[in-house]
Amino acid sequence: MECTNLTHLYIKKVFIQRDYRKGTKIRFETTMPSELENYISQAEFARFIESLNDIYFDAEKLKFCEGCMACLTAYLLYCCIETHKQKCMRKAAEFIENQNEIWKDRGVTVFDPMTRGFRILEIQVQSNSRPQ
Repeated sequence: MECTNLTHLYIKKVFIQRDYRKGTKIRFETTMPSELENYISQAEFARFIESLNDIYFDAEKLKFCEGCMACLTAYLLYCCIETHKQKCMRKAAEFIENQNEIWKDRGVTVFDPMTRGFRILEIQVQSNSRPQ
């Protein structure tokens, strides 16, 4: 956890680690950090993480037709269309953006894990009081 002071506004950075218990597919831990308890409920956090994990799980699924068409066109198909994985990554980014709009009033901001190579999910919490 890091803290930054910007004119009496304190920012806590909370990191959610990858969950490797079910393999190397993109999946984040569903255990809610104690730093978020005063800002979002356990149910909201669990629903958010599970929805994000579901989107990333869908992105990892192989699409037979897409693969065959790419092979038949010497992979030139990928110059013309957006892949299933790209669509899912865009969907995840939009989902995070929408969640940020909902949590904005509480001072909670979630950052797209793609910017950190899917190693961690960063959540920043703004508050007026100095964290313990």
